[in-house]
Amino acid sequence: QVQLVESGGGLVQPGGFLRLSCTTSASMHSFNAMGWYRQAPGKERELVAEKISGGPTNYADSVKGRFTISIDNDRGTWHLHMTSLKPDEAAVYYCHADQGYLGQTMDYWGQGTLVTVSP
Repeated sequence: QVQLVESGGGLVQPGGFLRLSCTTSASMHSFNAMGWYRQAPGKERELVAEKISGGPTNYADSVKGRFTISIDNDRGTWHLHMTSLKPDEAAVYYCHADQGYLGQTMDYWGQGTLVTVSP
């Protein structure tokens, strides 16, 4: 069973920075993509950033130039580096990975970590 464990959420002031981490015991080489989503109260979950294995890194337009995803295969971890945070980016952030298995795609989610952006 693939498990993803997030860490790094918390309270940050507007304009501040935060780094989220997602760790897995699974082999990251088996993942098709690794990334981050977020869900604010009353809103749908949305993609923030994802790294396609052997392919590009995609970012939501609203975070381009401010957020960066980094992958550490040796540690089984990927990070979301967030800078210049805005109040409306307060949300529960989820790490995500997907994996092909017998012709189907399996989606895995972390438990979520809360990011609060407030003075």
